[in-house]
Amino acid sequence: MTKTRNNHYVPQWYQEGFFEPGRNTYSYLDLSPPQHALPDGRVVTGKSKFVSPTSRAFCQRDLYSTFFGTAVNDEIERKLFGDIDARGALAVRAFAGEDASEWHRHFTTFFEYLDIQKIRTPKGLDWLSAQYPRLAQNDLMFEMQGIRMLHCTIWTEGVREIVSAQDADVRFIVSDHPVTIYNYAIPPNAKGNCYPNEPSIALKGSQTIFPLNRDFCLILTNLEYAQDHSANPLEKRTFAGNYRNSMVRTDAIIRTRKLTSKEVIRVNRVLKTRAKRYIAAGKEEWLYPETSSVEPWADLRSTFLPPENGLWHFGGEMVARFDSGEVHYQDAFGRTEKEREFLKKKPPSKPPHVRELCRCGSGRTFGACCERKPATLRPTWEERSIRERNLMLFNGISKILGIAEDRDWVTVRREITDEKIKDVYGLYDALWPRETNLLAMLPKPDGSARAIYTGVLHPSAISNCALGLSLYFDELLIEHPFIHPRTVNKKFSPLEYPNMYQQEFLKSVVLFMAIMPLVEQGLVTLFPDPCNFDFHLRDQMFEMAKFRSSGTRVDPKEEVGFMEMMKEEYKRSMLLLPREALRRQVLRSSPELDEKAVGAVLDGFDILREKDPLAVLQERSLEGGEGGGQLTPFKMAPNFEITMYLAQATGSCIVTDSVFRWRELMAAAGRGLQGAAPLNQLRDSMEGAEFAFPNYVQEIGAFAEHGEFGGYPALMRKVFKYLSTLTLRGTKPNVEASLNAEFKRVHVSAVWTAEKSGAQFSKARVSCLWPAGGMQDNTVNRLLLMSSSEHHLASAPMALFVKSNGQEGD
Repeated sequence: MTKTRNNHYVPQWYQEGFFEPGRNTYSYLDLSPPQHALPDGRVVTGKSKFVSPTSRAFCQRDLYSTFFGTAVNDEIERKLFGDIDARGALAVRAFAGEDASEWHRHFTTFFEYLDIQKIRTPKGLDWLSAQYPRLAQNDLMFEMQGIRMLHCTIWTEGVREIVSAQDADVRFIVSDHPVTIYNYAIPPNAKGNCYPNEPSIALKGSQTIFPLNRDFCLILTNLEYAQDHSANPLEKRTFAGNYRNSMVRTDAIIRTRKLTSKEVIRVNRVLKTRAKRYIAAGKEEWLYPETSSVEPWADLRSTFLPPENGLWHFGGEMVARFDSGEVHYQDAFGRTEKEREFLKKKPPSKPPHVRELCRCGSGRTFGACCERKPATLRPTWEERSIRERNLMLFNGISKILGIAEDRDWVTVRREITDEKIKDVYGLYDALWPRETNLLAMLPKPDGSARAIYTGVLHPSAISNCALGLSLYFDELLIEHPFIHPRTVNKKFSPLEYPNMYQQEFLKSVVLFMAIMPLVEQGLVTLFPDPCNFDFHLRDQMFEMAKFRSSGTRVDPKEEVGFMEMMKEEYKRSMLLLPREALRRQVLRSSPELDEKAVGAVLDGFDILREKDPLAVLQERSLEGGEGGGQLTPFKMAPNFEITMYLAQATGSCIVTDSVFRWRELMAAAGRGLQGAAPLNQLRDSMEGAEFAFPNYVQEIGAFAEHGEFGGYPALMRKVFKYLSTLTLRGTKPNVEASLNAEFKRVHVSAVWTAEKSGAQFSKARVSCLWPAGGMQDNTVNRLLLMSSSEHHLASAPMALFVKSNGQEGD
């Protein structure tokens, strides 16, 4: 079979829609014609204009080919685009017509085609490639398929308008990037939006332009901008999430506007400006719209605004009842829950004073927090922050459980009821709506020394060294211990069956309360699992983790303290049995005991329960069925994919005390760029040193307040910046020697201070991982792209492994 290697990135059937009647060719313009150097030194520019049939236009050799050794594969062209183009042709023709039933029939296919058409062009592929540190051709084709349907949800929730050029003397042109984005506030030469970038479709003022043929052009406008032209065009639209299920009207299309020749020329100017190299038109004079349209970029906006009298088709709230009895609610932006007003904050009319508390909710002053950060790198000021929500949860738990200084923990545990457990999980659910935009609340890569912890989330494990890591960075991110009740099956939900969560609830409360002093002090950010708010992210992460971990061997014995922890959990589960069941267990194992001896053993069990702060004191029945038993999940979180995802999104160093997680990070480092390893001297110095970690939260807070460990965050900021900006051209020996010398000074001072303080410390060693180019996995960059993250790092520059005595990490 002959291989198809001449790939049309603008399909021939689509091109035919731009021919003049009776013609089968059009005028074709090369915006960057080839240049040839002659032997005498002169440079000759090739032909820029010619008449072309569709077979020769908008195509490139091996654009979609994949290579396996010397073999060339064309399945993407034949199978993927063959199917999409066949269905897409019918969909585009349907939308060019006026039959609403055909719009409905081809609605999904049309936007699927629109999405792949935006990505499949040379410019689209260049943009996609730029989202990753490095992509070979085969990887690029894989990622192109991986992000399909990226834009569809936001497009379908917007205002849809089809304008006509039938009454004009000029018709629409076709470009080599026909799905074009126009934002009046972002001219083509704006910083950050030069080739191959275009404004994000999620910005309020971004409009998508797609000529259906020579006579009709589709314009998609975000609802907020269509309704209020004064809306900030550079702000993201409300609830700008990708890959959501959304219910929209398929018959809502505005088709009343007939453009003048001047307006058609403006549309063509935008199309030409955003093209990479080629455009074509039915007549040669239409190829030069810039000769007639010379007004500023922002002044073109009036041409693209939909008529106000047609907006009634869009927006509003929607309620649908299904045959199952389930009721679906959705607002104008696709949200399925009402906004929670108590979580919203009104942005200030002017910047706060440097000594006022920062509006991001960090607890620090504006001058010490967001003042020096550009607005794009600040957490949102319009919602309660992660810290503020944790403080609200802390106060709520204290009130619900009656936690106070004059009440001991045994008394609190005895008084825990199913209703109290349900109330706490209900409060957590209220504080974290399912449609929370967590990325907007998390910190961004802003130069701070930030770290994200990944390891076992258990009170007896995390206190060893993990919490002490907060002294070595400006901020330590730890995943929240509480399970989100809306993300589990109703059969296992703590809102439906709180009695199943007695053991898990105690463990989560103890861990949460232990960390909260550091949260209040701003040392720790206790964030919820991002998969709670993005089920597409969750599903993609599960599939990626399943593929990555196939064949991976996990030996719990390699994790220091893990088996002991599991044994303790098993003992607690046994102590949950009712007294009569425990009596039978005792007699079964020691039948020689008399009644008095058995009673003494059972009384001893009661004493063990009271002494163990994680043990449930309520007696449970042995009834089975729904709501029976105990759910005791054992979490090592976040997993590899989400750890990398958050490290790149927040600009964090990865820290772990898990041998298993460390091996995953080392594998990711091995897949990176090959080059001279940076900071060898510093790595040797750090790995040869012994680090001190305070054993108690109060001591950690005191050291942070007095600044005895303050040299470490300053050093980590410099190390992180150096690794993040390092190129393959080579390391900087003077800088590396300076960082190594600074570490030695800081470390000697900190160790001396720790020993002098009299505080209790655990000692541990650290392994360092900072390969050339950082740690990177294409699947993680794909997750970030799918999540509309715009300010993340291309890779995670560094990771640290905290090794307890006797623990190996190589």
